[in-house]
Amino acid sequence: MPAMTQPLNQLVTELEPDRILTFQKSISKFDNLVYLTFGEPGFATPDAVKQATIAAIEADRSHYGNSQGELALREAARDYLADRYGLDYPSVNNLIMTAGVTEAIQSVFKTLITPGDGLLIPDPAYGSYFAALSLAGGVALPVNTAKTGFKLTVEGVEEVIKEAVVPVKAVLFNYPNNPTGVTYSLAELKELAECFEKHDLWVISDEIYAELTYQGEHHSMGKLLPDRTIVVNGLSKSHAMTGYRLGLIAGPEWLINEIQKVHGSSVFSLPTFVQDGAAAAFRIPRTSLDYMKEGYQERRDYAAAKLEQMGFDLVSPEGAFYLYAKLPDKVQEDSDVFAYHLAEEGGVALIPGTAFSMFDEAKRYIRISYAADMERLQLGLDKLKVYLDEKY
Repeated sequence: MPAMTQPLNQLVTELEPDRILTFQKSISKFDNLVYLTFGEPGFATPDAVKQATIAAIEADRSHYGNSQGELALREAARDYLADRYGLDYPSVNNLIMTAGVTEAIQSVFKTLITPGDGLLIPDPAYGSYFAALSLAGGVALPVNTAKTGFKLTVEGVEEVIKEAVVPVKAVLFNYPNNPTGVTYSLAELKELAECFEKHDLWVISDEIYAELTYQGEHHSMGKLLPDRTIVVNGLSKSHAMTGYRLGLIAGPEWLINEIQKVHGSSVFSLPTFVQDGAAAAFRIPRTSLDYMKEGYQERRDYAAAKLEQMGFDLVSPEGAFYLYAKLPDKVQEDSDVFAYHLAEEGGVALIPGTAFSMFDEAKRYIRISYAADMERLQLGLDKLKVYLDEKY
């Protein structure tokens, strides 16, 4: 039989592997690592969700569901968005329930982005965005925020748009941010909203960490620019439901109808028993989940104090559950080398800043997740201190 000579999709073959997964794979050969890497909530899924899911399975809720999302789930999600963020969507037809935010982003990109279109991305950013954009044929236009407190500014947006050699179609705006933990005041958001509107940009607002905002309230860009904003959110972080893979897209109904074409052809529908569990999650009173946010805030404060004592400079962590930390001056190697040797010799797994950024500043940063339980966090930071003291 002759060898296969038909080429593969060039968008895939030229796609850079996920940097977080690649780094994790490179250190997986080391034994007894304390992982402070992934944003995996250190809490159990709420009982109300588990019981609703069990009841759905026992009731044989195991068949195809509504492709856009079961009506009861979309009603619950719509009420949730209105209660939490004042997002008053006219009907359930303004929402699509997705297989996590990752699939939501993929579906939005494939709908909005024409090959060759530019997408503004505040940098550093979650690496999966860049891969999803490449698969849609788009062009990443990173905005370096390292010199502005890791916050997107109007000046930064204007500069990148002025220098862009491709049409700028949209901006991807994630806050509270992964990996930095920064978020934005209402005044800052209004300034950015005026800029986005001025340049006729679509706004893809990834607000998956909205419930984990520690100072002040979270204000949704979807409320400021409802006609041009696609909000993506979900239950993974706020409700400790990463394995349920439940995300959502919300926006103008005419646009949701177009995005649904992509979602429906990619996923068709989510498991119905998962949707029933998610509907219960959206109905949980806000105060009933305060224990999670309070727990993360306790871990944040503990980890921040420990890292500062070790000589790290920290970005002010206002939300999410990550610390983006600049290496102490005594550490001369870049973050890739440091993180690898820390795993090999110190027994602690962190993520180098280069996994999130295209700019050189990231070579001096690492990301630490404090989502893990306090015992693991304490152990990991103690081992990090021993490694620094012994090696430097």
